[in-house]
Amino acid sequence: MSAGRILVVDDDPQIRRVMRAALTANGYEVGDARSGDEALEQLRDGAFDLVLLDINLPGGGLETCLLIRGQRAVRDVAVIMLTVRSSEKDKIDALDAGADDYVTKPFSMPELLARIRAALRRVPLSPGSGPERIRLGDVEIDFAGRLVTGRGRTLHLTPKEFELLSYFVSRPNRTLTHRELLQFVWGPDYGEEIEYLRVFVNRLRKKIEPDPAKPRYLLTDAWAGYRFHLPE
Repeated sequence: MSAGRILVVDDDPQIRRVMRAALTANGYEVGDARSGDEALEQLRDGAFDLVLLDINLPGGGLETCLLIRGQRAVRDVAVIMLTVRSSEKDKIDALDAGADDYVTKPFSMPELLARIRAALRRVPLSPGSGPERIRLGDVEIDFAGRLVTGRGRTLHLTPKEFELLSYFVSRPNRTLTHRELLQFVWGPDYGEEIEYLRVFVNRLRKKIEPDPAKPRYLLTDAWAGYRFHLPE
């Protein structure tokens, strides 16, 4: 049984061959693409679970990630950005573009495989763990449909956004630490990647807050974590 279907997107044929061999040896079905346009075409035609996307791709890895997140048919796919850049700004740019994770080159195959497992990880909600639907002002959140509606538009939550928001809503009005949130959504190997939470919380605020710059519901508890204020 396949561990999942992965699309490797890189303009270097040698990298594509090496990645295909290593991932196939670990139980994954693998496709590859040389460009962002070719990747989008394959994503529309095939049911991939995850994309390994080179940030330095001609035409732009970040731009390709944004296009993936903007297309209804493929936007649920997990995305890991591969980058030689290691500054915090570059990492945040990757996450802001819609990536679930990033891996800095050079990397070991065990490290990459661990990141793939984390990106594909889906946390099932246990019965009674939270409401199926809530309303925050003129915004309604449908957890069953993973949809946010309000202000005349419908916004889709990515799987990681959905899991993070679900965890907040199931534990309202209490401080949730950075480590607790990271380990719930990404897994036990995470805990120090606070920039992940900054980006994902900002993305959620843009979808649920009347004024994301002055959040009313998804609050920051300085130096500690975040708190979801659920109105009575």
